[in-house]
Amino acid sequence: MRRSLWCAVLVFLTMTMGSWGGGVHAGDKVYINGIDANFPPFAYIDKDGKPAGFDVEALDWIAQQMGFKVEHKAIDWDAIIPTLTARKIDLIASGLSVTEERKKQIDFTVPYWEIKQVMVVKKDAQLTVDQVLSNGNKVGVQRGTSEAKWMKENLIDKGKNFELVYYDSGPLAAEDVLNGRIIAACMDDAPAHEIVREKPLKILGTFGMPEETFAYGVRKGDTELLQLLNQGLEKLMKSPKWEELKAKYQL
Repeated sequence: MRRSLWCAVLVFLTMTMGSWGGGVHAGDKVYINGIDANFPPFAYIDKDGKPAGFDVEALDWIAQQMGFKVEHKAIDWDAIIPTLTARKIDLIASGLSVTEERKKQIDFTVPYWEIKQVMVVKKDAQLTVDQVLSNGNKVGVQRGTSEAKWMKENLIDKGKNFELVYYDSGPLAAEDVLNGRIIAACMDDAPAHEIVREKPLKILGTFGMPEETFAYGVRKGDTELLQLLNQGLEKLMKSPKWEELKAKYQL
């Protein structure tokens, strides 16, 4: 009889300890973040096969501060938004540019970074931006990016005589600049600076595309997660951690 009573007490304690500890809370939730596997310094898979980068560390800090868990999953960039809307990931924190077209598909947090798009060429190249975008030259760009879309619609479709060659990432396009397969690669300025620090390449300049901002993306109507991320971002940008991350990733 005493054994049965004790078992009943144990069951009761197991069922009620959660409520004594605060019940179901944000920390019980695991959010999946979709990242670009090769977009340094914001997001990439490191030599040990682990997610890394400015956005990865920033979101990890936010998760810890705001009381939830996060996992980072590499996704092909041209499929990143369809993957989010299909509910296979919960958010995108990976150098995602805010555009009007994307606003129709997903919701964005407050912006956290301003960017401009630049052109990368060989370090010894004697070229101007106009010369690159002429004579049928081949110019590399990452597929699925805002710059790829902008260049097609605002340059090629309006008469500029060059060919866009699409790559899975900006660094891959940069490698083909070095190999001579393309004359230039176009990308955001932060990864471009990362690349020219390591390769015999240089930033030639901008090519006319307006500046953009980065923000995190969530599914339409996911207001709870959006609010959580906004609060976390605002907290991060006011903290010493923000300057620490910028220094670490040379931003």
